[in-house]
Amino acid sequence: MREEFAPRDRHVLVKSPNYRHQALRRRIAAVCGVLVIALVSSVIGVLSHRHEAPLGEPQTRPFSYLSE
Repeated sequence: MREEFAPRDRHVLVKSPNYRHQALRRRIAAVCGVLVIALVSSVIGVLSHRHEAPLGEPQTRPFSYLSE
């Protein structure tokens, strides 16, 4: 039924998204999911990181055994 002949007082059926739109939505959802997981893990890493070493413990860095 063409739109100009459709009754105005009732709900008009709309076309469902085609395969390309569905694939695009799934791709965007997957990328957003990965970004959310990365953001959450980085926030957890920042919150759980000790900024200062307690007194008495040596400060070690990567390759610090080469400097001695």
